[in-house]
Amino acid sequence: MRKIILASASPRRRELLAAAGVSFKVCPGNGEEHITGTDPEEAVKKLSSQKAFSAVFPEAENGTVILGADTVVVFEGKILGKPKDEEDAVQTLKMLQGNTHQVYTGVTILENICGKWQKTSFAEKTDVTFYPVSEKEIRDYVKTKEPMDKAGSYGIQGLFGIYVKSISGEYSNVVGLPVGRLFYEAKKSGIELRWQE
Repeated sequence: MRKIILASASPRRRELLAAAGVSFKVCPGNGEEHITGTDPEEAVKKLSSQKAFSAVFPEAENGTVILGADTVVVFEGKILGKPKDEEDAVQTLKMLQGNTHQVYTGVTILENICGKWQKTSFAEKTDVTFYPVSEKEIRDYVKTKEPMDKAGSYGIQGLFGIYVKSISGEYSNVVGLPVGRLFYEAKKSGIELRWQE
């Protein structure tokens, strides 16, 4: 059976991959994340590639697959990372409420073919629109600490999800891993992620 490694510590990515029927091991890379450049698509592809390559190990079996992913939130062309502190989270959510923003996830698939790592990278974009949200509602949400480890200061699958008016694109992309696109791209590269021999 093919060995699949998820190079991410994100519990949300683990849940999405497990729910899709994939058997995998978690091995977060130890690289530091640095967003370079202002193009979100290129930035997330580069970050996902860094994550995937930081989990590469010399004794990997032939056919081993490593998946790296990184998600950013973009509003009016500006990349929003994880909040620095609670006040930063409040200001971010005040900006996003009542508006539409973009969520980009970059994914890198590495496959070990006879000791050489073949790379496929892509980025997926989803538009998210929030209803208007009051400052009190935002501050109450930030007090829960839920937004502190999330790009854009919220999790769509968490408590802030009730303020989502609409999404255009893949829902799982906003959670942190565009599962449909991942399977599609893997299949194009001849990689079966589940029920493999």
